[in-house]
Amino acid sequence: MAENPPSSSHDGPFPEGVPCWIDAQLPDVEAGKRFYGELFGWSFEEAPGSSVWAHLRGEPVAALNRKVDGRMPTVWTVYFATPDATALARRIMAAGGQVVALPEPVDGLGTAALAADPEGAVFGLWQAGAHAGFGKRHEPGSFTWAELYTRDTASANTFYTGLFHDALFGPGAVPDFGRAPLEDVFPAEMPPHFLVHFGVRDGAAALGAVARLGGRVQVPAFDTSYGRVAVVSDDQGASFALLQR
Repeated sequence: MAENPPSSSHDGPFPEGVPCWIDAQLPDVEAGKRFYGELFGWSFEEAPGSSVWAHLRGEPVAALNRKVDGRMPTVWTVYFATPDATALARRIMAAGGQVVALPEPVDGLGTAALAADPEGAVFGLWQAGAHAGFGKRHEPGSFTWAELYTRDTASANTFYTGLFHDALFGPGAVPDFGRAPLEDVFPAEMPPHFLVHFGVRDGAAALGAVARLGGRVQVPAFDTSYGRVAVVSDDQGASFALLQR
C-alpha cells in the first residue's frame, strides 16, 4: 500500500490510471445534497445535464447525478484518468474486461465510459476536456482512496497492472487504490466492487453524523494499512467508506 499522500489540489489532466473523479447515482439529488453537504461541508452548483457538482472550499470534489432509470444501482463510481478513453476501452476488452457504456462526450467537459473488470467490478474512465477531475483530494471531505474488493486478488493485480502499470508502479507513483479479498470485509454473496473512501478527521464523529442524517453503518471501523476505515451508506443506500488516516 502507498504511504499517506499529502493534501493536494490539482490542475491539468491526471496521469492515466490515477483515480480522477467520482460520482453518485441517486434517486433524489436534493436529498443527496442535504446528506453530503452536512456530512462533508460540501457546497453545490448545477452542472450540464442532470448533474450537480460538489465543492469543498471552492474546488470540485464529486458529482451527484439523478438516476434516469430506477433499475440502475444507487452507487458511487470511481473514474480513472486516461488520455484516450476509446483506446483504453479496447485494452480492457482485450484483457478480459467489459465495456458497460461506450466512451461518450460529456458537454465539452471530457469523455466518459464505464467498464468492468473480469470479475464484474465496475469503474469509470475519464478523458479530460475542460474538466480535469478533482480540484481537491486527500483531504477530509474529499476522495482519499478506492479499494477494490475482489474474490481473486492475484487476477485483479494482473488485470490492473496491465492497464495502469505506471500509475501503480512507475517512478514517483503514489497509488490511490488497492485490492483486497472480498471476504475480509463483506459477506461471500457480495459481488466484487470498488469502494470509494472519503477522508475524515474524526471517524467516530463522522459515524455519528451518518447515523443522525439517516445513513447506516454497514461495517464498523477496522484498521487497514492505509488508515482506519468504516463502511457506511447514505440515506438512499449508496455505500462508501470513511477513512481516518
